[in-house]
Amino acid sequence: MGQTQGATDKEVTLQNIQELYRKFASECPSGNLHLHEFKRIFGINSTSTEEESAYMENVFRSFDTNKDGNIDFMEYVAAVHLVLRGKLEDKLKWSFKVYDKDGNGCLDRQEVRHIVKIIYKIKQHNDPAITENIDDICDKIFHLVDKNKDSQISLEEFIEGAEKDPWVMDQLKLDIGPCDWFIEHLKDRQTNR
Repeated sequence: MGQTQGATDKEVTLQNIQELYRKFASECPSGNLHLHEFKRIFGINSTSTEEESAYMENVFRSFDTNKDGNIDFMEYVAAVHLVLRGKLEDKLKWSFKVYDKDGNGCLDRQEVRHIVKIIYKIKQHNDPAITENIDDICDKIFHLVDKNKDSQISLEEFIEGAEKDPWVMDQLKLDIGPCDWFIEHLKDRQTNR
């Protein structure tokens, strides 16, 4: 179903955490990670698509738990832990936060459409053969997930819908192999020293 964890999960070692701190301290000498630095770390630059940039802004906002416009080391560690070791329900709660742009605890059609559109633009960038209709996807998500038909998706509906329906999980999930990326990135950093 996409976000489940299995026996093949990679372990985060003390060496990985120490490397995380070194990277954080070298990339963010002020002790705070700003949006432009966050984008640079994740490879967002002038050649990136508008959708890739918007997606990373939403991810950044979701990790900035105290909403001060920066990610401090504790927020950074919590984010890395969630991405690498988090339970399915915790990852779904995080995904919900990324979708919930206004932070009101409910997703309206515009918020869902915004993220689904970004995800599909990124997918199309990587595979031009993808020709999904964003409005049809949003309609189906709301039909399957909005149980009380109030035109909003609550956190509970979001989690329940994703856990019950593999298609919904595939549409709503936001993790795209971050464990492999993270471990590979650390190995690259260690071999380049």
